[in-house]
Amino acid sequence: KPKSVYACTECGGESPKWQGQCPHCGAWNTLVEGVSESGPRHRFSGVAKSSQLKRLADVSAREAARVATGIGELDRVLGGGFVAGQVVLIGGDPGVGKSTLLLQALAQMSGSHKAVYVSGEESAEQVALRAQRLALDTGKLELLAEIQLERILATLDKARPEIAVIDSIQTLYSESLTSAPGSVAQVRECVAHLARYAKGSGAIVVLVGHVTKEGAIAGPRVVEHIVDTVLYFEGDTHQSFRLIRAFKNRFGAVNELGVFAMTDKGLRGVSNPSAIFLSQHTGEAAGSCVLVTQEGTRPLLVEIQALVDAAHAPNPRRLSVGLEQNRLAMLLAVLHRHAGIACFDQDVFVNAVG
Repeated sequence: KPKSVYACTECGGESPKWQGQCPHCGAWNTLVEGVSESGPRHRFSGVAKSSQLKRLADVSAREAARVATGIGELDRVLGGGFVAGQVVLIGGDPGVGKSTLLLQALAQMSGSHKAVYVSGEESAEQVALRAQRLALDTGKLELLAEIQLERILATLDKARPEIAVIDSIQTLYSESLTSAPGSVAQVRECVAHLARYAKGSGAIVVLVGHVTKEGAIAGPRVVEHIVDTVLYFEGDTHQSFRLIRAFKNRFGAVNELGVFAMTDKGLRGVSNPSAIFLSQHTGEAAGSCVLVTQEGTRPLLVEIQALVDAAHAPNPRRLSVGLEQNRLAMLLAVLHRHAGIACFDQDVFVNAVG
């Protein structure tokens, strides 16, 4: 009889019985029933090879060579480009443009680097139609439509690419496990094998991950610990602008911000993102001010708009769009205490443009 086990979707921890709270990470209502895996033991045997000890002072430290993607905003977020053996996880909402951005990057890099695009969600014809719609030069870009992990690794070992994109990690499955693709065990196993391949071969591996309703990458959070870089691709599907930022980067800074605009020819980098965050006033407007904030190495101009109106209900409204709600409450308290401006009977609305 197959034995059931309950795995946490947040941390990947397992429990023999269902509980309301995960005993490993403390998250609530995250345990999902699955079949206990009885895969072969020591599947990572032979990975670690014995080596001699070295003194840290004797190790020659050198800057890792960067592989530019040809897309300036993406290179900015990565810290100058990819690094050999780097494992990158990029997450975002469906339809935000993850596949489009990576297909554009691979098309530019394939001219000077051997690149492979592994598509698990779309057929080869769909990827070809997208490349044709974006007018990309994909003459040297190689494509593989496959979702079985062992076949993908065998193909990559034979082709020996310098960069490989897996779109997406939630569609892959390993034959050593019996659970469905996208489950906690499958995602964790596939990422571990692909990371081991990247470190062993020196190839760059880019993984595409879906995002849950809460905004976190679907699957166990342990995936973020395995990879070297975690990028989040954000944006409203009703607007043309997209933001990409790094939440983890072992080869660069994590506070850089990349801005893109979605056009009919794909994503284009925005060289002056301050224009997004400024409204076009012909003259001075009351309740509006422009401030300078810094994201990484780039200063940005952001316009903040405030509106105060008489409250027509016992409880005045405090609505904040783009700013933290607690900071608005603190600012109102400072205005009342030190400036003598009372807003306890006023509705306050604060908005950050764009």
